[in-house]
Amino acid sequence: MYRREFLRLCGLTVPAYVLVPGCRTPTRPKGPPGDPRADLAEIALRTARYAGASYADVRLCAYRSRDVRVRDRRVTRLSDSTSEGFGVRALANGAWGFASSPRLEAAEVERVAALAVEIARASARARPARVDLTPVEAYRDTYETPHEKDPFEVPLDAMVDLLVRASDRALAVPGIRLVTSSLSFAREDKFFASSEGSRIRQRILRCAPGFTATATGSGLSKSRSAFIPPLNAGYEHVEGARIVESAEGIAREAVEALAASPPPAGRYDLVLDPSHLHLTIHESIAHPTELDRALGWEADYAGTTFATPEKLGRLRYGSKHVNVTADRTLPGGRSTCGYDDDGVRTVAWPIVRDGLFVGYQTTRETAPFIGQKTSTACSYADSWNSVPFLRIPNLHLDPGPDSVTPEDLVRSVKRGILIRGRGSYSIDHQRYHFQFGGDAFWLIEDGKPTRRLRDLVYAANSLDFWNACDGVASRAFWEPQGIVNDGKGQPNQAGQQTHGCSTAVFRGIEVSPAG
Repeated sequence: MYRREFLRLCGLTVPAYVLVPGCRTPTRPKGPPGDPRADLAEIALRTARYAGASYADVRLCAYRSRDVRVRDRRVTRLSDSTSEGFGVRALANGAWGFASSPRLEAAEVERVAALAVEIARASARARPARVDLTPVEAYRDTYETPHEKDPFEVPLDAMVDLLVRASDRALAVPGIRLVTSSLSFAREDKFFASSEGSRIRQRILRCAPGFTATATGSGLSKSRSAFIPPLNAGYEHVEGARIVESAEGIAREAVEALAASPPPAGRYDLVLDPSHLHLTIHESIAHPTELDRALGWEADYAGTTFATPEKLGRLRYGSKHVNVTADRTLPGGRSTCGYDDDGVRTVAWPIVRDGLFVGYQTTRETAPFIGQKTSTACSYADSWNSVPFLRIPNLHLDPGPDSVTPEDLVRSVKRGILIRGRGSYSIDHQRYHFQFGGDAFWLIEDGKPTRRLRDLVYAANSLDFWNACDGVASRAFWEPQGIVNDGKGQPNQAGQQTHGCSTAVFRGIEVSPAG
């Protein structure tokens, strides 16, 4: 569909869901008068307790997502979808049961809550080990993602016009043959209630712009993407990204890559930009420090982990420059919320300090296995019909000293490579040996970037790589890059995380031409 046809045919307006506004402000335990979700939650908890549950919680959720995609000057995808339902978890005889339904009716809530308890009893017979939950306060609260403009109130034609204008700028650059761009938004409204007394309302907004230009010539095809971080934010994030203004520069870098050549294989110092390093953090630190992987409970999507519990407090994960923090309160973070799906208030905590492995990601169920008295609030389910389990939070590399700039790190390199943007990646079943590509590369000689490179990958193991870190730029250069669709579990669930960092330098890493 061309833009002119789109504007003629699609004058769409869709009503928004309603949520009590506010951000961590007290609310009545049972919600406002006539709140049907609060009433249904009370029915679920009462039914579960009567059926014999020692603990129960219920999530009543409404989701809305919008996806706008443009290829060159044509709209290739326009979706606006909603999903609504509830899920009940029950603990009976020391085991979990879960059941869900899209029917928000009192009789259905009673049936599903009773079914969750029945499943828990059956699970207890199949798995004798008892679930032990860490304590948590009873919260009566609301949380909403801070934002200026709700993206679902922005006209669709304005979104399409923005992407088409960006395409026009890029396509005007000689050598560009393809431009793809996108705007993706999600809104998650959730009411959580537990038998321990919590009544929590949350509204989470997510925003992810994307733009890629592809050049062709001399039998080659090279792409360059905009490094716009996905954030929990409103439409103001799209406006601040300046997609149209940056489109021409991105296109020119795609064309420049056609004339580049791969480097000779060997060891190089690597200067890694936040647009690239965030994925390495995700694969080689974030996944290995999920406690359910460390306990052997989880092996989906690349296996378990080398960072097993006996190494906590002992393992030299990286050099003295490596400090890693997990933080579900990070402003704009993709995993940021007020409370997790165990009803635990979100916090920040250390994972690596001065290179030493000091912390895991935990839930109320997993925390006791390493002697933690409280959870770090990492429980999350991606839908009302998904079981909550441990998901990666926002997890970032702390910035270096205030005096350090990316230029300082480049000047410290005699023979090396500057890498920006995401490329191919692969990691083994223990999250140990890995290989990463990138989006854009420059050779560094005697402290200066000299020419473009292409088609290369670097390989290492997680410990050698992070111990090779020899400097991190200051907070002024820290960027909240992140992941929008992190898979885990069977059936698969999609997670969201921000892995912020500043530019960092790594010494003597093995590099080879891709392929």
